[in-house]
Amino acid sequence: MDCPICGGKSTGKVGVDQYYCRDCCREYRITKEGVEIYDVSEDGSLVAFDPDNRYLL
Repeated sequence: MDCPICGGKSTGKVGVDQYYCRDCCREYRITKEGVEIYDVSEDGSLVAFDPDNRYLL
């Protein structure tokens, strides 16, 4: 499966309808409404991706 975020091919399944892309280092879920994107923080927790504030810690 290609990553819907960056188009990379290095994706893997990490849960039910949940995937991780090693190319853009983001996790995403496929839902009926679309794709939910998450950044993975340093402690491994997921943070909802916000493209306007993606460099904010």
